[in-house]
Amino acid sequence: MTGDTAVREPPAQPSLTRRQFLRLAGLAVAGLALDACRFGRPQPTPTGGGKVQLVYQDWRTEWFPPMAQAMLDEFHAAHPNIRVFYTPDPEGLREVMPAAFEAGTAPDVFQGCCDYFPAWGQKGYTLDLAPYVKADLDQATIAEWDAAQYRSFFLPDGRQFGLPKYHGALALYYNRDLFDQYGVDYPTAAWTHDDYLAALRRLTRDQDGDGQTDLWGSTLTPIYDRIQIHVNAWGGHFVDPADPARCRLSEPEAVRAVEWLRARYWDDRVMATTLALQKVEPRQAFASGRVAMVEDGSWALRDILTQARFQVGVAPFPAGPARRATLATTDGYAIYAGTQHPEAAWELLKFLTSKEYGRAMARTNFLQPARASLVDEWAGFVQAEFPAQTDLNIAAFADGHLNGYSVTVETFANMTGVRAITDAAWEEILTLGQAPVEARLKAACEAITAIQTSG
Repeated sequence: MTGDTAVREPPAQPSLTRRQFLRLAGLAVAGLALDACRFGRPQPTPTGGGKVQLVYQDWRTEWFPPMAQAMLDEFHAAHPNIRVFYTPDPEGLREVMPAAFEAGTAPDVFQGCCDYFPAWGQKGYTLDLAPYVKADLDQATIAEWDAAQYRSFFLPDGRQFGLPKYHGALALYYNRDLFDQYGVDYPTAAWTHDDYLAALRRLTRDQDGDGQTDLWGSTLTPIYDRIQIHVNAWGGHFVDPADPARCRLSEPEAVRAVEWLRARYWDDRVMATTLALQKVEPRQAFASGRVAMVEDGSWALRDILTQARFQVGVAPFPAGPARRATLATTDGYAIYAGTQHPEAAWELLKFLTSKEYGRAMARTNFLQPARASLVDEWAGFVQAEFPAQTDLNIAAFADGHLNGYSVTVETFANMTGVRAITDAAWEEILTLGQAPVEARLKAACEAITAIQTSG
């Protein structure tokens, strides 16, 4: 696929509104009994003179729809009997999709991520892909994907609800100019959290001499998965790996990890809180020079490189006392359990997880490919567009994938309401500095356990 193909304007499409798109999906399932046993195995796609029509729902960000429409041209050329209608994700995706699933108006193929994606699988909204994978995907393809990321698309009972969309990974962005200015050595793959802390202290400054800190060493977005990797690095877990209904957030390893973060925010004040940054997003604070480092993902590359007026570096995430860990995102694709055309939807899903589609996302917006064989091409796309950014070390994002220390978001047997509980804890402990770590995590764990045992 040429570079022009990935970014050209979308071709003219039939004038269908999103309501009409979803009506197509609704018609497709109107006569289908919504029972788990029928959805649990492949169903034949009806044959006949007309084309099979599918609705495919994906990101609504500005760059994505033109790329998707261009790529669907290629899919239509290879599959003349399937017509795919692309529709962007609705606003409030996490909240509104369950109603669409229940009403039978969900798209045939869609994207999901984070804690809500496995929750959809747990509810039975997604088709079990295991029979399709077993029959139609070779081991060489599966081996290309990060093992931790791939495992995250399975439920404890063996059902498979998704396949990888892209491989977002966390690493440490750093401002090389500020490191040079203050004589601090650049981060390396050998860094531990002790090295991280030493650099945080040396880089936190009152640059204008008014008695107030205006440059902080680092920051992060205090949400579920970003905190989890610190807990994992201390040897702890949110969820018991042997029992997804058991909360381990209040155990000593987790408490020590969160206390380390709290101390950086409120004792040393070398990491900037959301309030200190006046609610500016961490990547924006980094790009504007207000923090010298930021814990962020490969998905932020284009934003950061476009805005930064300094030399940017990337290093693997620092190792903790127990291990090295970095996040592999769980962005993936799924098929609606109520689709009338599972075989055609599977053909589309294979295309969405192909090298060609991964390459298009990597070229268009620098999304880190899920397939290891595309990593060098992806790094080349970034370097070609930002040649002035020397020694970026983009490969740092793939380090966890290639060296086997990636982790994925830990999911409870019932994720409904869990994110609200943990978000409230992070706000009280980290953002506001108003709650003692051990007691607050114990309360959060008790609330999560109540959800798991409520039936």
